[in-house]
Amino acid sequence: MRSILVTGAAGFIGSNFVRMLVNRAEPVKLVAFDKLTYAGNLANLDDLLKKDKHLVFVKGDICDQSTLERVWDEHGITEVVHFAAESHVDRSIISSGPFIHTNVVGTQVLLDVARAKKVDKFLQVSTDEVYGTLPYDQKEVMFTETTPLEPNSPYSASKAAGDCLVRSYFHTHHMPVLTTRCSNNYGPYHFPEKLIPLFVTNLMEGKKVPLYGDGLNIRDWLYVEDHCDAIWTVLNKGRFGEVYNIGGNNEITNRVITETILREMNCPWDQHVTYVQDRAGHDRRYAIDASKIKNELGWTPKHRFETAIKTTIQWYRDHEAWWRNVKSGEYLKYYETQYVNR
Repeated sequence: MRSILVTGAAGFIGSNFVRMLVNRAEPVKLVAFDKLTYAGNLANLDDLLKKDKHLVFVKGDICDQSTLERVWDEHGITEVVHFAAESHVDRSIISSGPFIHTNVVGTQVLLDVARAKKVDKFLQVSTDEVYGTLPYDQKEVMFTETTPLEPNSPYSASKAAGDCLVRSYFHTHHMPVLTTRCSNNYGPYHFPEKLIPLFVTNLMEGKKVPLYGDGLNIRDWLYVEDHCDAIWTVLNKGRFGEVYNIGGNNEITNRVITETILREMNCPWDQHVTYVQDRAGHDRRYAIDASKIKNELGWTPKHRFETAIKTTIQWYRDHEAWWRNVKSGEYLKYYETQYVNR
């Protein structure tokens, strides 16, 4: 049986990936590996751990070589899907150190262990933010897999560095590596510091939503279930050494996202939106050309934003205890630092 190490498995996308494979009853053993930092929540996996004998959880740090080696030997790891990362741009602007440590050093340590253990496949989960920004008024220009890396935040710079390490291990050591770069994700279990879960939960609490700048920054929005399905497709069908862009084909401004959430939750704009100072170095537009994964591997997204956003909002309504527990302690301290009195 294949034994897959899923790093960052208690985070947003990682836990959705594990959940998808368990629900599909894929014939694999899953080792969910997570440091359980502020964004890693074991509650994201708790129900799965209770019912699936092929899923185990290990608390650990990808920068800890000895722990990785022990886990590898104990569970006979054959493949790696590497989600573990510090991922919030705003936090990287405040302090870049943790991003360099996890996203660069952690990836290097994981690569070294995987290489020494002769891993069958190593998939690096990355982001379209490594490409930088696109012309706002040239809608035909999109990110392709050959777009130069021009990261504009400490977060995206750290992910680009990790991607370059992965590429180098393929060309230098002939490691069987794959890289995916996705657009903005949304869906269940999303930590409520990111735009959609922050806005939805704020409105449920009777708070205003903080909209950066003029709200006209454009992102391509990808439902997390589509992203996880694409990663599984690349892991099984992708060509080693290749990069695959994953997009939702939903280019939308932050203002339209805000309007959509307010409309779905019956909240008037003038009573529930507050404008805050724009993020430093805020990229203006992202857009993904996902034709490579479509043409080579036959993958396309199944969800449209107009319907999946309703599903997402309803999930937060149905799981109020989950997000209220998350929006406490350290998160509240960060939220006050980031948004209050700006």
